Amino acid sequence: MQLTKPRVLTWQKMGLLGSLYVAQHIPLTFVYEALPVFLRQQNVSLRTLGLLQLLALPLVFKFLWSPLIDRYGVTRWRHYRFWILCFQTGLGGVIALLAFLNITQQFTLLLIGLLLVSLLSASQDIGTDALAVGLLSPAERGIGNGIQRGGNSLGAIIGGGGMLLLLSYWGWRITLLAMAAVLLLAVIPIARHREQVIKPALSSPPSFGRLISVYRRPGMGRWSLILLLYGIGPYMALTMFRPLLVDIGLSMGEIGLLLGVVSYGAGLLGAVAAGLNISRLGRKQALVIFSALQGIAIAAYCLPALGFTQLPILYVVAMIAQFINGMAMTALFTVMMDNSEATTAGTDYTVQSSVVYISGILGATFSGVIAETIGYQGVFAVALLFAVVTVLAISYLFR
Repeated sequence: MQLTKPRVLTWQKMGLLGSLYVAQHIPLTFVYEALPVFLRQQNVSLRTLGLLQLLALPLVFKFLWSPLIDRYGVTRWRHYRFWILCFQTGLGGVIALLAFLNITQQFTLLLIGLLLVSLLSASQDIGTDALAVGLLSPAERGIGNGIQRGGNSLGAIIGGGGMLLLLSYWGWRITLLAMAAVLLLAVIPIARHREQVIKPALSSPPSFGRLISVYRRPGMGRWSLILLLYGIGPYMALTMFRPLLVDIGLSMGEIGLLLGVVSYGAGLLGAVAAGLNISRLGRKQALVIFSALQGIAIAAYCLPALGFTQLPILYVVAMIAQFINGMAMTALFTVMMDNSEATTAGTDYTVQSSVVYISGILGATFSGVIAETIGYQGVFAVALLFAVVTVLAISYLFR
């Protein structure tokens, strides 16, 4: 398959991608942030809530079916546009069905439905990332990935803090029906988009060899090591910042506002700021600078661990951390897009993003063990060490 860029005005490109990335992140953030709080209020056990972490598996292993999305499509529906329409419409439909479950008596059905939500969101991500690779020129990728990260942050605000507020006022059924309606409305921009696709009559079938071939390209081994290191420190620190806020004595409402709305808003601004400056700084310099700033943000987490727990300080720490994280991830996504070929964009980008998800899972998984062993200050110090190692790896390995 060969893609050519459609003649679309830049603001239309940004509006299209923004709507897709917002819609993608609403259900994911709802599942991983808002839902555990709501279920705990319904007296669901902590052990049962732990099962929700298994719902992240499609995000890690989505590279396995990305070649299918690259290879197959319906030309009449413009290939990636076809897949995105299917997955996003399916998301809205599944969430609408979940609205009618009795979540305490039908918890197994709820988990199956949520796994399907995670699978559809991960698959929509493959199509959206591939569409973005073909849609954006190299000069547009900085701001384009700023829109991506900003869309993720806005989706997180809606799916996390926003849906938690709706749950408290409207309850389960109306909240999920409202979420389904938002996702279906977000289909309109991609339904109107005219993706230009030229697909040859004969093409090789999808295979695992295509996944392996991504790593055979020059420099991809070194780049994969950077991807693996990139998220460990930030995710390790953020994962333990949440229980630290509970131990400090903040209420669920205060934590939801701080982490679910305000800090994600700062992340949105950070993503836009990075997008406007990546082309001027250059890829390597942007990665180095923003990764170094990640270290400063992680060090700031030590303030509440040391006893500086006044609410204004907590807000400053959370906002700085998410603002910098927005910049750092925007730079990372831009280089990931550079390393993706238009003809196999879904596979190329997804293989890289799966490594980033593994990085985050590693950081989050070991954070609790480290915190129980050496305390909050200790886990933040270890996270800072990983941030320093990441900066050194980028400096010496990135070409």
